[in-house]
This record gives sequence, C-alpha cells and structure tokens, in this order.
Amino acid sequence: MYRRIISAAAGGLLALGALAACAAPSESPAAPSSTSAAPDASGDSADIPDPTDPAAELSCETMISAGTVEALTAAGWTAQPKEFVIGDLALTSGMVCFWADYSVGSDHGQLYGWSPITADQAAQAQESLISDGWRREDGPQGVYFTENPEYSMGTDEDGYGMTYLFGDGWVTLSDTKQGLLLVTWTD
Repeated sequence: MYRRIISAAAGGLLALGALAACAAPSESPAAPSSTSAAPDASGDSADIPDPTDPAAELSCETMISAGTVEALTAAGWTAQPKEFVIGDLALTSGMVCFWADYSVGSDHGQLYGWSPITADQAAQAQESLISDGWRREDGPQGVYFTENPEYSMGTDEDGYGMTYLFGDGWVTLSDTKQGLLLVTWTD
C-alpha cells in the first residue's frame, strides 16, 4: 500500500521540486520540495541527533534533517508514524513516517524511515526483498535495495523508486533513493 501511494506521489513531487527550484525566493513558505531538490541533508552536525545518545529519541521530526522538517511543516504537512516492516519482519524499535497535508484528500506525500537492525534481521529482510523482485546495489554508504522501476509508480531522476539502505546496524527507507539523503538519524 505504501509503495503505491508514495510512488504515485513521487512523480508529482519531483515536478513540484523542479518548479520550486526555478522560482525566485519569496518570504512566504513554499510547498515542500521533492526529495531530489530537498534542503541540504548534511546540515550542521550539531542538528543531527546521535541515536546512541540516551537523551535522543527517534521521531518523525528527528529522523530527518531539521531543514526538511521546517520545509514540510511550513507547507502545512504533518507526519503519521507507522511500524517499520520489511516483508514479514517487524522492526519495532524503528519507525516509518509518511509526511503529507492530511487536511485535504491527496496522494502527495513523502516517506522516510529508520530502524536499528541486527545482522540476522538484515539478512532476512534482504532475502525477502530479493524474493519480491527488489534490486540490490552495493554502495559506499551500504547496501541499497530498490523496487523494480517497471513496477514503480514514481522514480527519482536516476530511476530509483522506493529504496532501502542497509548500513552497519541500521536500515533507512525513502520513497526514492535520493530521499535517503534526508534521513539523518544514522551514526
């Protein structure tokens, strides 16, 4: 269900982001940008919570960059947290957040997720994704799994739809591979 909703929204959000990037700056808040033209995910390292800090708490507002939260909330968007699930594996210490304007009926939104994951859970999740036709790609940040673009309802400019990134002890999720840059809750 997430895949259909998010993938349909991704194409519209990419177009919205391209238009916003061409517009002159204004003092009134603009609609949230797409994940491909989103605020700088790197930000100030002081703004990025350390997930190993007991005072830090994972939430929809802390898992993504402060600039992204600011842009989404300025546009009237809020987040609804959901359980982080990959196939049959429920990662109860993590969460997936779907950001949208819930005051109107729309299929526009953005999806971000983060969870700690053990090596055994990662192997189980990756096996499940491969068996469901997801594509694996090794990268310097970790191992990416992206849905087959033939079945994706929306992709980023590089052709990636919904994508997971598995790192050392964690996994992230976004509606596009480019959107993963906004998930800053990794160490």
